[in-house]
Order: sequence, then structure tokens, then C-alpha cells
Amino acid sequence: MKNRFILALLVLSLAGGFAPVSAETAPTAREAWIMHFDGDWKNASGLPEKAMLIGLQGLANRTAPRLYIAHAPDFPWEITVPLADFYTRKHGVKFTELKTADEALTLFAASAKGYVVWDTAVMPTLNVAYTIAGLEDAIVVTPALIPLAERHGLKRIDDLRGRYDGMTDTQIYADAKTRYFARCNPDMIMLMGGHAGDMRIPGIADWGVRQRMFFHDLSGNPAHKDEVALAMELYGAMNPGAFVFGWHSYVKDTEEQHTTLTSTFGLRMDGLQSLPNHSFNSQFTFTPGFKFQNQHHVDRDTKLVAEKKVYLAFVQSDGIGLGVWTKPGRGKLQLAWGAIPSWLEFAPAALEYFQESATPADYFIGGLSGPSYMYPNHIPADRFDGLMREAVRQMEVLDERIFEILDNSAADGNVGNADLTKETVDRYYAAFPNVIGFINGYGPARTFDLRNGVPMISYDYYIDPRRPREEVAADLQELITINRNRPYFCLVHVRESNDVNSLVEVTKQLHGPIEIVPVDTFMKLAASNQTYRTRYQLPTDPKHFEGFRRE
Repeated sequence: MKNRFILALLVLSLAGGFAPVSAETAPTAREAWIMHFDGDWKNASGLPEKAMLIGLQGLANRTAPRLYIAHAPDFPWEITVPLADFYTRKHGVKFTELKTADEALTLFAASAKGYVVWDTAVMPTLNVAYTIAGLEDAIVVTPALIPLAERHGLKRIDDLRGRYDGMTDTQIYADAKTRYFARCNPDMIMLMGGHAGDMRIPGIADWGVRQRMFFHDLSGNPAHKDEVALAMELYGAMNPGAFVFGWHSYVKDTEEQHTTLTSTFGLRMDGLQSLPNHSFNSQFTFTPGFKFQNQHHVDRDTKLVAEKKVYLAFVQSDGIGLGVWTKPGRGKLQLAWGAIPSWLEFAPAALEYFQESATPADYFIGGLSGPSYMYPNHIPADRFDGLMREAVRQMEVLDERIFEILDNSAADGNVGNADLTKETVDRYYAAFPNVIGFINGYGPARTFDLRNGVPMISYDYYIDPRRPREEVAADLQELITINRNRPYFCLVHVRESNDVNSLVEVTKQLHGPIEIVPVDTFMKLAASNQTYRTRYQLPTDPKHFEGFRRE
């Protein structure tokens, strides 16, 4: 298994990663179509048609980037409209708007061989339907949409109504596993969780359909033993280094529980369930001559000397396509951003868009924990080095020098133990010989180190966007007051939806010998004077649960 995993990553490295399908080498004029979605994702109203169109998008984009979806301004991924503009400017894409599902089917029904019916009363059938859609080139419809599908010449391939009545989620997905899993993509699986109850947002389903993935929303909560056992069967059957796209179910488990589970198998988590247009984005490379160039503030071999003052650095790592990138204020505060490394393989043009639109105050860092989102304390030892070699390659392409790590397996969001074991820290220092610093945590953590001029600094503070700004200022001022040993290096994690203008106002309320610096400057300063204590996760530290054992 170990040799197989290393060979797989070696092939990826030699090929430059998962090469975008039909990648172009020059910006030539091409025709594509765009649909604008509203914000209605309720099961009883907007979801059925959107679910059908997103699945159709995956089929329409199988051989060329033809259908793109622009989302409402309050959609989690706010960049869909500016990214469409980028495709027009840089890749010569000429978009024609489609306003109705009927218009979309008129153009793209030929990409499908038929339809599969799912049951809104048994929501897992939507995931089963998407699995079938990818394997059989079908669109997914509710009974009310059958006449529309048949009007465009599509025939019924399958009908899930009644098949799963009264069955548990475990039973439903076990049946789907028996019927379909062997034919699905062994390098990618779709965790189509997220919202529950009266809504779903299957934004990434186009990618799952296009790539013929197995869809599920099984729990990673140890209390749900049957679901966890089945999820472990699925993950254990994936190829080494495979991707888990999507996100966990908000009503079954937590991000921490499911990421612990996937990391136990050495799989790469790549969220969210709402991430749109991957079937379109994956088919564009960087424009000719483009090379990613970060805006470094210090050279690799620069040596700085910290003064007896407080140094503050701010980092936003929750998905660069979320939050405040397109909102006013960016550029007024030195802010580091966690670029999504897998987009080198699946959305490289989007990464080019971010560099093109970056201000001098925007700086990109690597992570999270590996070549995608993982919890390193749980990555199997026989897979760690191969995964990190891919992360190093990604950082070289993205011109990054700082790597961020997060292991929240013993935490819950921004509360709990996010520390790294000494064994894990040792592995990172060995795997990343060219970084100038490591960041650890999400909320505050206590893992610190300094080796050969390369510091590992944990966050001291987390800024929740819901916390009143005056309280954020008071919290930071309290940290400054109680940490009297100078220099004091205070690393601050900024939740993605924080308003940058409000953060600037917070910094104006702080007093004392304070300097806000870019995070690469921060690391060089922290290397000059270790006023932080070397520390790792201890065996006696509290844990929420022991995790999962890979057989």
C-alpha cells in the first residue's frame, strides 16, 4: 500500500498534478452559457430545479466548459460573478445568458441519456440519484419535473420512489454501495452534506456528476456507529491520496469529527458542499505566460531583530473564495490569505484571478495541514511524507513560504485543544525544509517551536465576526497587557466573514508599543527572539474522542 501511494503521487508530481481536462494553451474566443441563480434552495420550492440544472451542468461540461452558474450576492462563494468576468477578459469566453430550465435543456439535453427520479420525502435519494446521474449520464428530477425532461426527449433511466421508504441512511447508502460503488471514481468521493431539514445547497454536484463520484452524507460522529462503519468501508476502498469533496452534514456530525475520519485514511478533504462550477473551472489553465508571484516583504535569508514591542499579524484561512474578498476594505489591513492549493488542479484560473485582484496588503500562505484540508495528528505515518511532498510542490507553484497547520480533532471550532504532538511537529520540520515559518491552530493553541531560524507560532486569538468590535478590541488589549514579556508575538486568526473595515477600527483602539506587520515579516521577527515557550500537545491534554482506527 505504501509503495502504491508513493507511486500515485509521483505520477501526479511528474504530470504537474491532476491536469485540467481540455486545458487551453492560449486565450481563444469560445462560447459558453451562464445562468443566474437566486437564493432559494428550499426543498419545496427552488431546490428541485436547481438540483436538476447543477447535474445537467456536470454533463454539459464533460468535454468542454459550456455552462456556468452565477449565484446570488449572499451565496457562500461570492466570487462567481467576478470570476465569470475574468473568464471573459482573460480567456475570451463569450457568455450567453439562459433564463429558464427549459432553455438550458433545449441546449444541453443531448448531453444526457435520460433522467432519474428522486424523492423529496426521502432526501438521501437525491445523493443516490446524483451517483446514478454520473454513471448513466442522467439528469436528476422530482416527479414534477418529469414532463419537462420528457418534453426534451429524455427517457426514464431509474425511479427511486418507493425503493428506500422506511430505510435508514445506513441502509440506503449500503444498498447504493452494492449497486454502484464499484463503477465510481476511486480517486474522488462526494460527501454531499451541509444543510438539512427544508433546504439543501448541492453546489458542487456538477463536479461529482462530471467525475462519476459516489455521493453520500454518512456521519463521522462516533455515536452513529453504523453510519461511521459504512463511511469507513467507503473511504478504505478509495485510492491512496484520494479526495473527499463536499462537506459534512450539519445535523449529523461536526467538521472536526468528519475531518478526523477522513484524515485517518490519509484522504484529502476539499470543501464545501456549496462550491460551484468546478466542472467549468477545471478546464482552464493559467493564461499564457502567467506565473504566480506572491508579494513577499522579506527575503528567505533576511534576518530581522525584534524590538521590545507587540507584533500583531492577521491571517484569514477559511477558503479564499468565501467571505470578504470582493467587499470594501480589503487592502487597508495587512492580511494573509490561505489559498486553496487543490485549485491548482481543479480551478487554476480562479487562483490567477485572486493574484490579479490582490492589493499590496494581501499575502498568500500554504495549507491547510497538507495538500488539502487534513488533521495531521491522524494522518497515517505511511502516507504523511507523500502527501507533504505534494503540498511542497503546490507551495512552490504558488510562491508561498509559510505553511499553516490545523488539527482540531480534540477541539470544536475555535474552542478546545488544537495542539500538535511533538512527533507531528518533527514530521513537518522534516517535510518542509524551505519554509520560513509555520502557523498552527484555528482558535488559540499552545504549540510553539523554533528550529534553525524557522518558528512555529500558534494563534493567540480568534476573531468571530459576530463578536462586537469593542469586545474584540478589549480582548486584544487584554492579551497585550497580560503578555508583558517583550517582544510579544500575537498571531490573530480572522474568520472569513469578518469585515475588514471593522478590523481596521479595532486596531485603532489598541494602545502600547504595537506594530502590525505582514505575516512573513512576523515570522522573521519571531525567529530573532524566542519569548514564547516551546510546547507540544501532551498525553495528559484533554481530548473529545480518541478518533478512528484504520484497519
